[in-house]
Amino acid sequence: MTTFQFRAVTSDGKTRSGSYTAADQKLVATELRRQGLTPTYIGLDKPGGFELKLPEFGGGKRRDVLFFTQELATLLASSIPVDRALSIVSELTERVTFRAVVLDILRLLKGGKSLADSIATYPAYFSDLYLNMVRAGEASGSLATVFDRLANFERNRDELRGYILSSMMYPMLLGLTGLGAIVVLMYFVVPRFATIFEGGRMQIPLPTLIMLRMSDFLRAWGWLMGIVLAAGAAGFMSYIRTANGRWWWDDFRLRIPLLGDALRKAETARFARAMGTLVSNSVPLVQSLQIAGGTLANTRMAKALESVAQGVKRGEGIATPLRRTAQFPPLAAHLLSVGEETGKLDDMFTRMADIYEADTRDAVKRFTSLFEPLLILTMGIVVGALILSMLLAITSINEVAI
Repeated sequence: MTTFQFRAVTSDGKTRSGSYTAADQKLVATELRRQGLTPTYIGLDKPGGFELKLPEFGGGKRRDVLFFTQELATLLASSIPVDRALSIVSELTERVTFRAVVLDILRLLKGGKSLADSIATYPAYFSDLYLNMVRAGEASGSLATVFDRLANFERNRDELRGYILSSMMYPMLLGLTGLGAIVVLMYFVVPRFATIFEGGRMQIPLPTLIMLRMSDFLRAWGWLMGIVLAAGAAGFMSYIRTANGRWWWDDFRLRIPLLGDALRKAETARFARAMGTLVSNSVPLVQSLQIAGGTLANTRMAKALESVAQGVKRGEGIATPLRRTAQFPPLAAHLLSVGEETGKLDDMFTRMADIYEADTRDAVKRFTSLFEPLLILTMGIVVGALILSMLLAITSINEVAI
């Protein structure tokens, strides 16, 4: 038996929390419903305002939308009306700005607008995919199922993004730390070391001389190098914001060894997850491709979906035109061919998303496992060269003294 923490909503909309001992979570949920409560959280941790622990670097808006979606899915599955469910979610929402958004959506809904149209007034929070899914759910009378699928979509997307960012965080910090150590040595330590040779007539070893000249250059022109680097970075960022620059940059990133493979698989997983969510909710295939293309960060792969949509309109299916673009991994087209043949395209998209999310994690792991040792080796060689230059100078001084 395990003691589970829970949070639930009473019939009059009030929240209750506590603990219950049972064999599993399903038994806790059954007992809570028997008592007239609607469970919104059951787990081993104490319930707070957010039962879904998301990566802190994912952005507040995404966390708000995921919380909103998860709570609505739970409440609507318990046959609570939409307006009352929104009212409950607004009470459960801790972030003041998003609570105002939920209350305004509720106001618009009570004013006669559909839920999709009410949500559409906040495009900064809700994507086209989200809106189309809600519209389809309203039309088919399956809003609870739609919000459950949307919650899974948002959660899977954030988990993959969080894994990629957390995996890249250590190499980035390692590189910045190593670069900072080199700058400190060259800017502060080496100049003090150079005072040993001032006024002396001894011959300075060549490695030491190079180190001293580099230190002098850094101290004299370091500020200018910083300005040039900052200007170059700003210019580069401005360029990749243009259409031509973004097109070149997205193509270049896909060609980077190991990293490009990880990026391509991540985009394929995102595409498949979006398509699986849309197609399973009976959104037309061409429209699904247009919406899924808008979720991709890589413009080349997103642009390729336009030709896929044209192929679908011509009756070619989706697998053949997808293979023809050569932008997606070969396995993706084979999986979709099977999905078309069996008539289970939505299930195959979901399966494809699972496969490429796992492949993305493996690709990122391979990249970091190679990149981290190379970075450590490079930093070690540079720092070792500086120390060796100092030791050569000290050795030459001792030889002169003898």
